[in-house]
Amino acid sequence: MSFPIASGLLDAVVLSVLEQEDAYGYRITQQVRSKLNVSESTLYPVLRRLEKNGDLTVYDRAFDGRNRRYYAITPTGRQQLAGYRRDWYTYRNGIEALLFAGGERA
Repeated sequence: MSFPIASGLLDAVVLSVLEQEDAYGYRITQQVRSKLNVSESTLYPVLRRLEKNGDLTVYDRAFDGRNRRYYAITPTGRQQLAGYRRDWYTYRNGIEALLFAGGERA
């Protein structure tokens, strides 16, 4: 069974990946897909939305004779990520309190 991944959670995950280092789209996709079951096409709209919101900046860098588009987190994106982390902590604790009210954990 899988749980749907909301857009806010995807935003948080992408910002978290970019907090570590600037990266190009395919690299971001591979890092996210190594942990979550999402399609490659799902993440490009997330990147565009985050850029539009000012959470990311974009720049091109030459690689093997062509340009590769890189994404970098902005100070606004770092603030947004901090908010997502606070929200996740509250959400996770609430869900775990309900799911494991009987004290049973896997």
